[in-house]
Amino acid sequence: MPASYYEPLEGSERPAIINQIRDEIRRGTKRLRKHGLDPTVYADPSRSQLLLIKTGDEWMRQQRNKPAPRRLFGDFWFEHELCIMFADTNLGKSVLAVQIGSSLALHTAVGPFANELTQPARVLYVDFELTAKQFEQRYQHPVAGSRHFGHTFYRAELNPRADNPAFYDDRNAYILSALEGAITRTNAGVLIIDNLTCIRSSTERAADALPLMQQLKALKTTYKLSILALAHTPKRNTAKPITVNDLQGSKMLINFADSAFAIGQSQRDPSKRYLKQIKQRSAQQQYGEQNVCTGHLVKELNNLKYMFDGHSTEDEHLQKRTRALQQQQAQELHRQGHGYRHISRVLGISTGTVSKLLAGHTG
Repeated sequence: MPASYYEPLEGSERPAIINQIRDEIRRGTKRLRKHGLDPTVYADPSRSQLLLIKTGDEWMRQQRNKPAPRRLFGDFWFEHELCIMFADTNLGKSVLAVQIGSSLALHTAVGPFANELTQPARVLYVDFELTAKQFEQRYQHPVAGSRHFGHTFYRAELNPRADNPAFYDDRNAYILSALEGAITRTNAGVLIIDNLTCIRSSTERAADALPLMQQLKALKTTYKLSILALAHTPKRNTAKPITVNDLQGSKMLINFADSAFAIGQSQRDPSKRYLKQIKQRSAQQQYGEQNVCTGHLVKELNNLKYMFDGHSTEDEHLQKRTRALQQQQAQELHRQGHGYRHISRVLGISTGTVSKLLAGHTG
């Protein structure tokens, strides 16, 4: 560094480096105050050091006597996990999410899937999908009246009057701030978000998906939350098993999730649904391709819910591949504006076969 850097600036008694240090301190203090902190935070390494370092043995000793995560929805979702549930439109994602949330608030289980909590949970269900009236109609019966969800099941929806650009510079940050406020007001331990695309308008690029998942992970850690986030699937080939590639958006979503599961629709019986584990960290896979959980939607008086009735292989619910089916799917994707490479990827065939299918060849 040149000697002049340590010499006073013209008209100043301080060297340039001292002024730079003072500026950095002022900026740091201002940043801390913005987040309700003061410089004493630096005296606590557990709050100020970004990387916590211990030996493998020390980590093992530290965690040895801590309880294992408890099941919230069987082996699909565990306590303190950020879990993604995804499915195509109109397969009942929201119905299952409400059913899971209500079961946790009522201290019951959904069908055969264990809830290992020892007391009712405080659940915040953030509903970006239904209006209040649509929600009420789902759980209302002219004779039985309204369904009971539990006194600690809270539902939140967007207030259109407050969704005003005058209140924010960044809408995504505004929604996340409102989400954090709702968590603190309800003292929620379980957060269900229906759905991810409403928090951030685009999740297709890693640059958009990564900040979203980091923010959700930060909320999870700060408030010791268990988070279930709902997401969509794009147009998929129903002759192929559901995989991580069927989650709409960047792979950053699934990479940063602790667990994920999908709802599929049987192509043999459109009224039948199945659940399949896609990613898991807290337990071994129980419900993979060879052992999916089957069920269907029912409305019992004021209770719209899933009834689970058994297990099967996923193959039993997939559409059988035929040349005519492939041609139909290729033509539909082409009408939607997709190119040969995209169609090839979705259908699992070569671009040459796509070309023949679109040309009407049966060869």
